[in-house]
Amino acid sequence: MSSFRFKGQRIAYTEYGGGPAALTRGGSRGRTARSAPAASRPVILVHGLLLSQEMHRPLAEDLAARGNRVITVDLLGHGKSDRPRDMWRYSMSIFGEQVIGLMDHLEIEQAVVMGTSLGANTALEIASSAPERLRGMVIEMPVLDNGLLPSALTFTPLLVALTFGEPAMKLLARGTRAVPRRLLPHYGNVVLDLVRQEPGPSGALIQGLFFGRIAPHRTERHTFQTPALVLGHHRDPVHPFSDAGMLAKELPNGRLLEADSLVELRLQPERLTDEIAAFLDEVWAKPRAVAKRSASKRPAAKRPAAKRPAAKRPAKRAG
Repeated sequence: MSSFRFKGQRIAYTEYGGGPAALTRGGSRGRTARSAPAASRPVILVHGLLLSQEMHRPLAEDLAARGNRVITVDLLGHGKSDRPRDMWRYSMSIFGEQVIGLMDHLEIEQAVVMGTSLGANTALEIASSAPERLRGMVIEMPVLDNGLLPSALTFTPLLVALTFGEPAMKLLARGTRAVPRRLLPHYGNVVLDLVRQEPGPSGALIQGLFFGRIAPHRTERHTFQTPALVLGHHRDPVHPFSDAGMLAKELPNGRLLEADSLVELRLQPERLTDEIAAFLDEVWAKPRAVAKRSASKRPAAKRPAAKRPAAKRPAKRAG
């Protein structure tokens, strides 16, 4: 696992490169090894709240097998990245800056950013602050207007437990870390990692998000020109389908893809992975468009000074 420094903090990431992978004996396409030569189609996958880049590893391998250069990242406070206890270090805008910092570190001028939940809102922050760095967005389960109250009701008890119940949560973390990772399936470890980490930084992270903006305002979202594939599903109050549908309508170049369930992309990923791969093919096939910053981010243009008409010289008198 590689890393870079962002404002003095270590940010961890992993690259899955190259493809296209060779066909297997059964006729299916195999997953591309990390050591394969990288393609020139960068895709950055961003995880959900308190999760790690491991949640996207199977998808990263599948997309790399189709000829994409895929990078997964642990945002600050997550996974193998540094986990400071300073609340002010955590916000959606700062997470967006970290993804841009990763692109700068890897000398990537433009990429497709796919994010889930927290990662989805991070992608929207990049569309707000640096749209010229985006070739496209895949937004899975965004948290917008309709998800704010359910999110607060869900994460407030967790915040109380992590902050005021820190000694008990530390004991729980030690106990879960004693469970060998090999005994659990991949996503079992992804979920258990929620409680394996030290609780203090996690509490600071949630507090930082509570005191900042969760997403760009809808009036700003209407100005985003970046092509976007929005994934949503029903029966999840924290990520209501109404938010995904609303966002797809707001974005001038957005379209909605409905998942059958919260776990379809994890447990039965073929259909959705095909749709995501087709979207990547589409955005990379088009000539590059230079995205403009939204009107709220641009300084007012100065009008050129009006030219004065040239003064007429007095006619010379004859003689």
